[in-house]
Amino acid sequence: MSAYAVRFQQVVKSYARNAVLRDVDLDIRAGESFALVGVNGAGKTSLLKCLFDFCALDAGSIAIFGHGHRQPAARAPLSFLPESFLPPYYLNGGDFLRYVLKLQGVSYDAARVAAMLAALDLEQAALTRAVRSYSKGMTQKLGLAACLLSGKPMLVLDEPMSGLDPKARALLKERLRLARAAGGTLLFTSHALADVEELSDRLAILHEGRIRFVGTPRECRDAYAAASLEQAFLQCIA
Repeated sequence: MSAYAVRFQQVVKSYARNAVLRDVDLDIRAGESFALVGVNGAGKTSLLKCLFDFCALDAGSIAIFGHGHRQPAARAPLSFLPESFLPPYYLNGGDFLRYVLKLQGVSYDAARVAAMLAALDLEQAALTRAVRSYSKGMTQKLGLAACLLSGKPMLVLDEPMSGLDPKARALLKERLRLARAAGGTLLFTSHALADVEELSDRLAILHEGRIRFVGTPRECRDAYAAASLEQAFLQCIA
């Protein structure tokens, strides 16, 4: 398998002549936890959409574990949770998990599902409730559970802490650390720089469609002689 989980090379994307990604070069190593950071509108979600071939590139290429991203099989190792996650409203939680796992060729193991729900602080009773009755936090936990239960080599999570209370945030971080320790790869976006510093091996700062910095959180602080990652980020995009 390729030493790189994902390679973006000279990626360009525009919408109605508005450039949102400008010659993006970025390598994510297999087995690392990598954070993509930027202000609203910086291009983070657009880059993830390109990764999953939800939109066509204007120029450049993307490889997933050494294979061109437009091949459906190339995307098979990825498990994705979008920022605005909305499961089909007519399903209950259990049906949603069964459906998603079946699509991915994973058997529904009730004990394993129960353990994952407990690990994310989602009550077992939620599986019998229609997802349309869920709170934002419950919906997020359900989506995270589906991703983690998939057993895919790489998780791609767009703002995974969205809607989570402090307890759930702490529990999710522990699950992500366990996935990383087991050899998994994590690519996530976040506006919470404290989470980025805590969870990422490396980060990239994307601003106005361009990569401004790539390195470890400490390297980022050192590069801008900043006391905190937040201060370094502000200097980077100034």
